[in-house]
Amino acid sequence: MNFKWLGPVALLAALFIGDQIRINRPGHKYRLTIGVETPGGLKAASGVLSVHPDRGYSRRGHTATKGDAVFVDLGGGKNLVALLAHVDKTVDLDDINYVALRAYKAAGRNPTFNEMSGMTGVAAVTGALIPVLLTFADAGDPATARKVAPDGLEAVFGNGFRLHGVTAEVVPNGLWPLDFGGPLGEPVTRGIEAKLKWLNAADGSAATAIKAAGLPTGEPFDAREAFTRK
Repeated sequence: MNFKWLGPVALLAALFIGDQIRINRPGHKYRLTIGVETPGGLKAASGVLSVHPDRGYSRRGHTATKGDAVFVDLGGGKNLVALLAHVDKTVDLDDINYVALRAYKAAGRNPTFNEMSGMTGVAAVTGALIPVLLTFADAGDPATARKVAPDGLEAVFGNGFRLHGVTAEVVPNGLWPLDFGGPLGEPVTRGIEAKLKWLNAADGSAATAIKAAGLPTGEPFDAREAFTRK
């Protein structure tokens, strides 16, 4: 075996892997937390999302978020889901990329996008920054989806239900892509597909949920991206 090429090949491999990490590493990660006051006490859930700027050489991509919608179990079969989407005349899948950035700015801090990974503390997510909130009368049936206004939980769920708050908190990127937890860093949160099992179906169930909730749609889009981004 001719070993003279091992060094150059190993160097090229290291350069390639390093470049792929540079391109695909998150710009920042943030934890989105939803809290709901219920007759049985405060119920809350959160999920870590990662935001990835376009660092490719073609510059034809766009900023993207990876993660899952946040599912809050309110007890008694009730639930609240914060989608990876907003509504700006029609469903907008891009605004989720800037929730944390805009929340920190609204809190009086003024980070640039590139400075977000160094931010600390919790910022309130209010008003138009709050993602679309849905509930399912039956989590196993996408056709039972209903949109919930942030100030309208009591009208949907009954007396004693109120949105306690929505927050964003930047968390360290960790040793991506080896961020498996602990000192390596918090991984992107997954699990929505276990709670909404129809998301894996190829029958347009996600689109059924969007339609049932009355969300306005414009150009065709993959409705599953309102629930999960890989």
